Amino acid sequence: MAKAIFLDRDGTLNRETGYLCDWSAWQWLPGVPETLALLGRHGYKLVVVTNQSGLARGFYNAESVKRLHELMNRDLAARNAAIHAFYYCPHHPDFTGPCACRKPRPGMLLRAAAEMSLNRAQSWMIGDKALDMEAGLAAGCRSVLVRTGYGRRDEGRVPASIHVADDLAAAAAHILRDDAETVWGSLR
Repeated sequence: MAKAIFLDRDGTLNRETGYLCDWSAWQWLPGVPETLALLGRHGYKLVVVTNQSGLARGFYNAESVKRLHELMNRDLAARNAAIHAFYYCPHHPDFTGPCACRKPRPGMLLRAAAEMSLNRAQSWMIGDKALDMEAGLAAGCRSVLVRTGYGRRDEGRVPASIHVADDLAAAAAHILRDDAETVWGSLR
């Protein structure tokens, strides 16, 4: 089974602008494409798991979300990186009722793990909100909160066991270091 990095999208990979579905408004956060390439080279499957309540609110349609994700990967390909899969929740409880996929529920992570044969115990969730951390933990993953997006706001809302990093590059450094220590520890 493969190991994965589950990634929140808005505020973690790109600047948080609210209800983003248009490539012309897309802005990678500094160092994100390079960090994604690094994680890919280290054998992680990169999986975006994103709440997209703008669909439930009627702000945009599913085709717009899919197109944005295609353009993200096209841009990443030019930088020797790729997102292996995109999962999004189109629901919002106020508009569509409850669902199993909207973070903090782990539905998207569990579905991706089943469909992609991912080892959740060897996988990580990176996001900028406490609800991302809750979803990661509920799915059996280790989690890292980044201070980008809403991360500074939510930093005090996560358990002490959650590692907090300034950005995606710092989160990746922590993950690579932690996983290397785990491998070396098992060889002793």
